[in-house]
Amino acid sequence: MIKVPMTGSGFAAIKEELRWRQQEERPRIIEAIAEARSHGDLSENAEYHAAKESQSLNEGRISELEDLIARADVIDVSKLSGDKVKFGATVDVVDEDTEEKKTYQIVGDMEADVKSGRISISSPIARALIGKEVGDTIEVNAPGGARGYEIVDLRFG
Repeated sequence: MIKVPMTGSGFAAIKEELRWRQQEERPRIIEAIAEARSHGDLSENAEYHAAKESQSLNEGRISELEDLIARADVIDVSKLSGDKVKFGATVDVVDEDTEEKKTYQIVGDMEADVKSGRISISSPIARALIGKEVGDTIEVNAPGGARGYEIVDLRFG
């Protein structure tokens, strides 16, 4: 079984989504199916088919979340330390072309959210950062061409 690395907050978010889907979304969908069923002929009942589709999607996501929880390798970022970038690290980098400073936290695939600065461990920039130290420069092949960054700060927790 392949373990899936994730932070404590990412694990909590997955557990909360699972709880919501099982305890709130599932009963709502069952109610929608019952309501649509009460309208009669199911062969031409768009509401019924839409509700069944929602049920299928929800149950699929529940299975996916249960699998992730079973395979989770929760890493307590607050207990990490060191001079090198690794999973859970928060890294400040400066774009060598624009001098723009960006902050990234390296997290698991399922909890990545670029808008909030959380990048997946498997992303090109995270892969380039892993093992580097403050002062090192990296080059990342981005869709718009290669970008250079300098690591200016590294912290955990």
